[in-house]
Amino acid sequence: MSVKPTKAMVLAAGLGARMRPLTDKMPKPLVPVAGRPLLDHVLDKLADAGVSEAVVNVHYLPDQIIEHTASRTRPRVIISDERGQVLGTGGGVVKALPLLGPEPFFHVNADTLWIDGVRPNLARLAETFDPSRMDILLLMAPTTSSIGYGGRGDYSMLPDGALRKRKEHQVVPFVYAGAAIMSPSVFADAPSGEFSLTRMFDGANEQERLFGLRLDGVWMHVGTPDAVGAAEEAFLESVA
Repeated sequence: MSVKPTKAMVLAAGLGARMRPLTDKMPKPLVPVAGRPLLDHVLDKLADAGVSEAVVNVHYLPDQIIEHTASRTRPRVIISDERGQVLGTGGGVVKALPLLGPEPFFHVNADTLWIDGVRPNLARLAETFDPSRMDILLLMAPTTSSIGYGGRGDYSMLPDGALRKRKEHQVVPFVYAGAAIMSPSVFADAPSGEFSLTRMFDGANEQERLFGLRLDGVWMHVGTPDAVGAAEEAFLESVA
């Protein structure tokens, strides 16, 4: 049983501190890579996946993002304004839930970047998501083939896609690529105010309802100014 999300949550409220000086006067989602802002790369993929409305949250230099997305129609952008508060990755979703509706939705970080393989990864997520077994389905990138990532990974993955969180001092083969499908029901008991989305991941994991899908293509971790050049090089190679 698959789903066809028509709504998405795009996290664009971060401070982008590690991207300074590029983010001194520009929010990280608007930093250009391969000729387009990071945010537009994400919104384009959502449009191609059939999303008609994307809720974009804003906090740091919000007016730039609001102005940039104002004329967008594919998908239509709805702003969730967090300029007066810091809600974190989890609290931002809770605030936006009334705009997202009761059905499973795409959840994408505004600064995630990947090159699709044979088939678009968001379409593959929608085909794989099974609400009878899953509350959250994460797009998982292999650490060994990702660009700009040097960490220990986030999860190991069982043959059926079930995820197991990395233990301290452990090295695991997959890192969360910043794109997912989520059921709004996972936020039923969510706290108010600021909290991290990892709390929801951990809760779904404890219920054995957190699953992953291996990314087909190349994922790029654009976390610092130096990583922008590596990402652009990968894009050029992909269209050569």
